[in-house]
Amino acid sequence: MTEETPGFEEEPDVPSGADPDDAPKGAGPGSAESGQAAQAGDVSEKAALTAQLDQVRTALGERTADLQRLQAEYQNYRRRVERDRVTVREIAVANLLTELLPVLDDIGRAREHDELVGGFKSVGESLEAVAAKLGLQQFGEEGEPFDPTIHEALMHSYAPDVTETTCVAILQPGYRFGERTIRPARVAVAEPQPGAQPKASDEDAAGEDSPGTDDGKPTKESGGPDEG
Repeated sequence: MTEETPGFEEEPDVPSGADPDDAPKGAGPGSAESGQAAQAGDVSEKAALTAQLDQVRTALGERTADLQRLQAEYQNYRRRVERDRVTVREIAVANLLTELLPVLDDIGRAREHDELVGGFKSVGESLEAVAAKLGLQQFGEEGEPFDPTIHEALMHSYAPDVTETTCVAILQPGYRFGERTIRPARVAVAEPQPGAQPKASDEDAAGEDSPGTDDGKPTKESGGPDEG
């Protein structure tokens, strides 16, 4: 029986012809698989980052479009508010001026009767100046053609010296504010006399033959000496 020497361990058998130092350290089929897995992980990570970047770009485009739409709506809102504000102001001023028309009529009648004197004259002229400053305009004159859009006929007659319906008297002046007619001019109108012939024009009168002519040629005076 062979006795084992204490303190020595048996070494593993090494195949003949092989150097024990040539054995691969950590190499095996698992190393290649782990390398492929790492590459696949990198590719998938890049794809995920690309997808996230596309999502961020899409969201940014949508937010930008929303911001532009909100800005356009705000600009439209501002313009609408400004337009409404101007319209409300015009309506308020027009209503105020409408309430002042009877007072202005009284001032006008007082002026026609030479009663606009003293302190009343100063107050009346100041009120007319304020109304004009607010944009009130008076219209309506005698002799102008009748326009039913701005005139209101209260009296009607016929006259031989008119060729169309004409305002022959202004009973109450009209007033307008901007493009709006607050009150039409109240007038008396005259129409051409029924069956009346229009007057000949000056050119036609000048073209008529003058007395003492025959076919436009002067005639020989009677009583002159005979020829021969």
